[in-house]
Amino acid sequence: MLLNLTLFQPEIAQNMGTVIRLCACFGIPFNVIEPCGFPFSAKALKRSAMDYASFAEVKRYVSFLSYHEDMMQKSKNNRLILFSTKGRCALWDFQFRKNDHLIFGNESSGVPAHVSEKVDEQVYIPMFGRGRSLNVAVSAGIGLGEATRQLVYKKK
Repeated sequence: MLLNLTLFQPEIAQNMGTVIRLCACFGIPFNVIEPCGFPFSAKALKRSAMDYASFAEVKRYVSFLSYHEDMMQKSKNNRLILFSTKGRCALWDFQFRKNDHLIFGNESSGVPAHVSEKVDEQVYIPMFGRGRSLNVAVSAGIGLGEATRQLVYKKK
């Protein structure tokens, strides 16, 4: 696996649908840590992700703890990279690696302390305008785009 993308307790179905489409188009697994702020059913998934849900690899976790244990059991090389407005390193200065898990918090509050304490790194997307934060699906697209650029299209 090149990368993984994870949403922590998403609150807006349309954002999750957009991220599922993103993962399907990039060919990477999508993880969702529940609970979600909307019914997570096959019907809701089909409505928010359209036909992309049928060829996206989607895995659900009942909690961050179950997700973290699963990721660490699969490989010690997995790094959990949290995208946060409180990140310590700018996205453009961060060196992504194969098997990184890009984690994005929920729309209203990000992630709680017990999650941010368990991640390997925290990065932020530099913003030069007046806004406080970006939409989670937009942030996921920017993060996945930069990580892919570094890993697939790095200069030789």
